[in-house]
Parts: sequence; structure tokens; C-alpha cells
Amino acid sequence: MAGPPITETLTALIGDTAYLALVERYGGIRLYVPRSAGQSELPGHIGEDAAAKLASAFGGEYIKVPLDRELRARHYRKVGLSNAEIARRLGITESGVERLFKRVRKARDDRQLSLL
Repeated sequence: MAGPPITETLTALIGDTAYLALVERYGGIRLYVPRSAGQSELPGHIGEDAAAKLASAFGGEYIKVPLDRELRARHYRKVGLSNAEIARRLGITESGVERLFKRVRKARDDRQLSLL
């Protein structure tokens, strides 16, 4: 049986803020996690505590860091970025950003309806 998706695993391990920093910096690549966090640039990007936790859990292995565009888009919207700015950060078009938020709204509405 497969374990939880890597997104859930990483978020539970290092927390939301460090996870966001991780996907912003390394999203879409296979990242080598050294056995000792101090042997990499990770602490400078995600914090020393989060880097140490990654090294403890995945040291000596590669992890596939998700792009997690939906999470990033929601975060960028929350901090006040325009669709154009979000598109540039995600590497997609403005229309792609609009479609992404439309899917998010539909999924949220579908979840709410299923609770009724």
C-alpha cells in the first residue's frame, strides 16, 4: 500500500512555511537531500530546522519536489499579487491562472455540496 502523497508528507514534516519555500525554490525537480543539512544550501532557503528535519527523514536520498501550483497561487493571491504576477511566478499564462482558480472554486463548491 502506498504512503501519503509527498505533499502531505513534506508539509507534516517541515510545516507550511518551509514547504512553500521548498516548492518555490525546488518545485518540479528531483532534489538530493544530504545526510547533514549543513552540507547544502537548504538551510538558507527553507530554514535550519526544516532542513535538519528533511535530512533526518530523507538524508542520502532524492525527493521529487512537487510544483504545487495551486498552493502557491492561493498564497500569492492572499498576499495581493495580480493574476499577471501569479502567472509569471508559476510559469503559466494569465488564462491558466484563471482556470486554476476556477478549478479550486469548483472543487470547494463540490465538497460543500457533498456535506449537505
